[in-house]
Amino acid sequence: MSSTKHRLLHIVLTAVGAAVCGYFSMPCGAAVAVTSAVFLVFYEVQLSGRQKRIMELCDDIDRTLRGSDSIRFDEYREGELSILSAEIHKMTIRLREQNAALSNEKQFAKEALEDISHQLRTPLTSVMMILGLMRSPELTEESRSEYIRDLYELLARMKWLIETMLSLSRIEAGAVQFAGVPVSCRELIKQSVDTVSVTAELKGVGIKTVIDGEPVFIGDLRYTSEAVVNLLKNAIEHTPEGGTVTVKASGSNISSYITITDTGEGIPEKELPHIFERFRRSSEYTKNGFGIGLAFAKKVISAQDGSLMAANRRSGGAEFRISFYKTVI
Repeated sequence: MSSTKHRLLHIVLTAVGAAVCGYFSMPCGAAVAVTSAVFLVFYEVQLSGRQKRIMELCDDIDRTLRGSDSIRFDEYREGELSILSAEIHKMTIRLREQNAALSNEKQFAKEALEDISHQLRTPLTSVMMILGLMRSPELTEESRSEYIRDLYELLARMKWLIETMLSLSRIEAGAVQFAGVPVSCRELIKQSVDTVSVTAELKGVGIKTVIDGEPVFIGDLRYTSEAVVNLLKNAIEHTPEGGTVTVKASGSNISSYITITDTGEGIPEKELPHIFERFRRSSEYTKNGFGIGLAFAKKVISAQDGSLMAANRRSGGAEFRISFYKTVI
């Protein structure tokens, strides 16, 4: 019922009550009329104050929608408005958080697209140059074979970048359902090493595997293998010719572990805290990579309740340690 109807009803009831009481006693009728008038005035004052606070609340909401950060909804501490203002305050905080997250995601997407464009532009330029050279009628078969090999490597790296970015995006969007089945570390390592064996052989890097027992964890063989492959590629890339990449696996009643070490120069100390950040490309450690393989490995392993840590070995080289816990701590 509106405030106008409330007033009319109050006035009518007051008139009827005063008339009835006045019929029996004029003083009584006058008392009823005065009392009713006092209550009506009090009601109007209260209504006016409430309407004023409601208008102030509306103004505060409007300023919030316009981006103001100086609104204090806790000023409405009494009555029904306190409940309403508390809920609006919660909604405002939620909206601000979502707006900040969207802004960060938008900025990240912009930077990621710029970085991907930059990463693809260089190999594409090289591809165009090689194709131009291959059109020369004086090109020997040996040079042609070398150019074809270079083209294959460039296209393979571009394909890897695009596929890794798509997989990473699907994982972050929650579109990937990881299998939760027993995975043999021995099978995982064999599959991953087979994938990078040609790359290691071409660079002159040996791969050694050491498996203690039959460690098993609950996870997804396919995606975990992709993560391990990225770690192996990173280790091979930073291992000089004649060096060795070692993959060890072991298990306990609590966890299963996979450790990948290399005999390279290791990771600069200033890079260790940022080594798993996407597109993190320093001038020292990741200058030859896209800066996404380690980020992908971290995301896949973390999504399966595992952990991935990086460190430098005392004897030299880098070490990446994967842990899959068998129980929830």
